[in-house]
Amino acid sequence: MVHEFGPEIDKRIRRYLKPSNDSWRTDETYIKVKGQWKYLYRAVDSMGKTIDFMLSENRDMPAAKRFFTKALSSPHNQLPRVITLDKNPAYPRAILELINEKGLPKETLIRQTKYLNNIVEQDHRFIKKITKPMLGFKSFLTAEQTLKGIEAMHMIRKGQAENNSSVPSAVEWLHIIFGIVA
Repeated sequence: MVHEFGPEIDKRIRRYLKPSNDSWRTDETYIKVKGQWKYLYRAVDSMGKTIDFMLSENRDMPAAKRFFTKALSSPHNQLPRVITLDKNPAYPRAILELINEKGLPKETLIRQTKYLNNIVEQDHRFIKKITKPMLGFKSFLTAEQTLKGIEAMHMIRKGQAENNSSVPSAVEWLHIIFGIVA
């Protein structure tokens, strides 16, 4: 059921997301799909707000570039002033390619230090807490769709979705964006 509604929840909350700041923390974590590890690329800003996420079969430069392109295209994200990365060698090459293609400003600072990435590492915990009991996914598409729902609910819980009223719970907020009257 989650894999059916996950993409719809993700799509509907995107326009309500509060703007992120210009200091990005990027990392990837592992998700089991059909008994094999796949890569969930994630980025948060310096305040812990989710910038974007993407499930990928590979952990290489084209996948990193696709992730950054996706994150840069989200309307709630600012262009990054600084991007903090771990030691994955694919990230700097992808970022430099985006700078050369004018997808990123050339003033963008790239920092490769694992200690400043603690924010995104801690944020992985909430996603892993939900996906670990699932013992993996049966297909890549199901994993992708389910993760969209998990990430969307995580953004709502973190208070990233702007609501003009004082809605106390995520469930009530979902009722509002889906037009369900109680």
